Amino acid sequence: MTILVTGGNGQLGSALRLASSGSSHCYLFTDVAELDITSAETIEAFFSKESVDIVVNCAAYTAVDDAESDEAKADLINHKAVALLAEACKRHNATLIHISTDYIFSGEADAPYTEECNPAPLNAYGRTKLEGERAIAESECNAIILRTSWLYSEFGRNFCKTMRELTATRTEIKVVADQFGTPTYAGDLAEAIVEIIESGQYSKFGIYNYSNEGECSWYDFACEIARQSGNIGCKICPCTTADYPTKAVRPRYSVLDKSKFVSTFGIEISQWQEALAECIKKF
Repeated sequence: MTILVTGGNGQLGSALRLASSGSSHCYLFTDVAELDITSAETIEAFFSKESVDIVVNCAAYTAVDDAESDEAKADLINHKAVALLAEACKRHNATLIHISTDYIFSGEADAPYTEECNPAPLNAYGRTKLEGERAIAESECNAIILRTSWLYSEFGRNFCKTMRELTATRTEIKVVADQFGTPTYAGDLAEAIVEIIESGQYSKFGIYNYSNEGECSWYDFACEIARQSGNIGCKICPCTTADYPTKAVRPRYSVLDKSKFVSTFGIEISQWQEALAECIKKF
């Protein structure tokens, strides 16, 4: 079986390389240099040459603030390219495993979002990711959509690495304390995706939420990163969203309910503090 992974050099793609290393299946990791997913012709040629069975689409435009001034580019990658991949999967009877986001929600809820909750994105990034989900539905291809949140890892640039660096080099920092969600360790998500593939459960099509368990604020997350990293000399001060204005509006609350994922796939999910500890060990 051949599994195409797009966005292979990103956080999740890099984590998937590790998680799939012992597989007997053929995982093909590509990034823009190897496969331009914005080109229908390039995608078709790749599918025809490699006889792709499953696509794991990790490619995304994730610069949330930059998307506000360049929504066209975000839409090209998060929506139009997804539509092309979905259409190719439909033509070739392949399964698409697509990564989406908690940012499709408004953040006005006071309880974890289920897959059935109505999306109402607040920013360009969320809008383009939602359009990508809708393009998959319109294509009628075989698909699993995994909505995740606050992704971090030992790879690339992310909140965890930034906080480790700042708390190691500064005496005081401020972190937003009135936005709540759940961090997701890319290594855990990658292992879950590989388990779905290797166990043959990739035919359980639908939309699923996946993050680590529990909830916290960005401030809570920063404090735990500093504590587990041994960076106790830096004072972390809570601040409000209004104190730290950004181009893109973020949801106040975007905790995801994972019960559908757990009951469907039978995969246990770690608490976010435990997952963070596993990530910290990798640095």
